Amino acid sequence: YHRFPLTIKANFTMKLNSSSLLLSLGITSCNAFVPARLNNIISKNHASFASLYSTTAGDSNTITEDSLVEDITAPAPVSASISIGDEEMKRQLAKKQLFGLIGTKPLRETAGYADPILADPTTKEPLQISTAGTLVGGQSSTSMKVLLKSSDSTFQGRSSTYFDLLSDSSLENKVKEEERERETGSDSASRRFPDALNSLLVFVPPPLRGVFSTADNDYIPMRDLFTSPQVSFAYERGWRQGFAAAGFPGADKEYELVKEYFMPVNPEVVIDMSCATGLFTRRLAKGGDYKRVLGCDYSDSMLSEARRRIEADSDLKNGNGSTKIDLIRCDVGNIPMQTGSVPALHAGAAMHCWPDLDAALSEIHRVLKPGGRYFASTFLAEYFKNVALSSGDTVNTQAFQYFESTEMLRDLLLKAGFENDKIDIEVLGTSCCIIRAEK
Repeated sequence: YHRFPLTIKANFTMKLNSSSLLLSLGITSCNAFVPARLNNIISKNHASFASLYSTTAGDSNTITEDSLVEDITAPAPVSASISIGDEEMKRQLAKKQLFGLIGTKPLRETAGYADPILADPTTKEPLQISTAGTLVGGQSSTSMKVLLKSSDSTFQGRSSTYFDLLSDSSLENKVKEEERERETGSDSASRRFPDALNSLLVFVPPPLRGVFSTADNDYIPMRDLFTSPQVSFAYERGWRQGFAAAGFPGADKEYELVKEYFMPVNPEVVIDMSCATGLFTRRLAKGGDYKRVLGCDYSDSMLSEARRRIEADSDLKNGNGSTKIDLIRCDVGNIPMQTGSVPALHAGAAMHCWPDLDAALSEIHRVLKPGGRYFASTFLAEYFKNVALSSGDTVNTQAFQYFESTEMLRDLLLKAGFENDKIDIEVLGTSCCIIRAEK
């Protein structure tokens, strides 16, 4: 009636229970907001849609964006004859007709291109990247599905969240896992969630955690700590600021140190490894010195919070600014990047959280270009000893790696392949280590 454009989001799920009644109510109730031409079409075919979606009590039909990939090849004409005996086929045809009416076309995949940095986490083969999005009313959704393919595996993500490049996250591995679960009858859900006590303990900063620990539960695995949604929420709301007690100079000063160290190599791409909520990812992007910044983290909740903060920043939301930001879910011990492809890599307050330091530092050395630079900050063990004294806990119950000295850090870097004369380690305050290393 008003001729206002209709906006229909692609990432939705419609569940039609007692479908004839529900569809009937849905169509008649929205007629007032539908342009006259489409309104007439719906009115003429109302009975057909209602009969097509008639199901027995308790049955349902779910329409999701992913199901469109499989089920919709083209919008079927509204006048298509319905003479199919199989109920499921009738529902699929009705689905095509329904989306044909509202102007929705199937997911369309763009031609792929080889990413100059990203690689299959297992084979290190360059990934071919393509996008697939639902066209609604002739316009693409702002949230595009992204497919990242090697010769053996397909990974996926969304432009509005992150790309999942953990080695076991490929579509092929997920299919195998589902098949194993069906065969064994195992319940994977029980393996996905930590127990209630751990989920609460990870929210407590290290200085206070000893107060809550028990004889049966006095250790929190490193990944449980930083994959917790509670910590993701708290990270920039006081947690990171608490690092000042160790001598960390604060995010603004740390960013200046990073920028100064990277400047001589003039990198177009910078990796922010273990980016957490994107504190430095955003700073690196807003500085305008780099064409692309990749924020990488193992934690789904950290990356989700990072994307939320990016979209809340007017200088960065919706791709604003001169720097492209990609968020990547990955394991620092198995970095999904091509060998010798990265000119500069930053890891702020991160090394003490990595489960396998040897693997992580070796991977960082591998992905750096010759002459590429690595800048990192971390804690000396002295900080955690002070935390333990103040909390009444023991150092061993802290969920971190412990670096007793700068010599220990130097040895780790040498073992990873860095040369001694290209390593510089500086101590700020009592326990903040600044590491600069060049390949």
